[in-house]
Amino acid sequence: MNQTELLEETLILARQAGSAIMGIYQKDFNVEYKADESPVTDADLAAHKIIVAGLQQLTPDIPILSEENADISWEVRKAWKSYWLVDPIDGTKEFIKKNGEFTVNIALIENGIPVLAVVDAPALGVSYLASEAIGAFKDKGDERIELKVTTKPNTGLIRVVGSRSHPSPDLAEFVKRFDEVEMVSKGSSLKLCLVAEGSADIYPRLGPTCEWDTGAAHAIAAIAGAKVTKIDGSPLIYNTKDEYLNPYFIVSAIEE
Repeated sequence: MNQTELLEETLILARQAGSAIMGIYQKDFNVEYKADESPVTDADLAAHKIIVAGLQQLTPDIPILSEENADISWEVRKAWKSYWLVDPIDGTKEFIKKNGEFTVNIALIENGIPVLAVVDAPALGVSYLASEAIGAFKDKGDERIELKVTTKPNTGLIRVVGSRSHPSPDLAEFVKRFDEVEMVSKGSSLKLCLVAEGSADIYPRLGPTCEWDTGAAHAIAAIAGAKVTKIDGSPLIYNTKDEYLNPYFIVSAIEE
């Protein structure tokens, strides 16, 4: 299967998971809490089952790491050259609030780099998809447009993305480097997609995230032309350590 076919099949799978999520979203649903106090719902688990089953059928030889099946030892994972990185619902807090800003994230990681991905926002009726072979796109069902970041110099008005559920005092300090700032709030991995589509200029993530939170949207942003780096400017790489936490990172379309 080539990358174009694989990307389209992954999009279908993400939308199937999104459809199941919406069936639960429109009703009362159960919310439980994990050991780290992060919420999980019936929808997270339903989407996880759909995605894992679908990926196993599509690519039976590629392992899968999902937020809802993350108890895979480092001894096993460190041998992976390629794997699927999945967050069945990124933005579970947004899902619980019913504000629509949650996503289904599926990314193919090769040698630590996201190379193919889908971010589906089922409540908003929009999907983002990308592969290194064909580019990055925004799909509204009846329209698909190619994504290119809007590059701009480090002067004038800078549109800075902030988290809707995780405001950070470090962010307030970070934006002092710019003369004029417009803050843009958004939930889940949609924050990275705002930079990818040119609706924002920079997203500094100065708070905790896990690799499954970012892998898919990382691919969308990077393939659309954004820089995705750690604070020190080095690349953000996946599956390099025992834990799943990301370092702080920056997604930027600003030309230095």
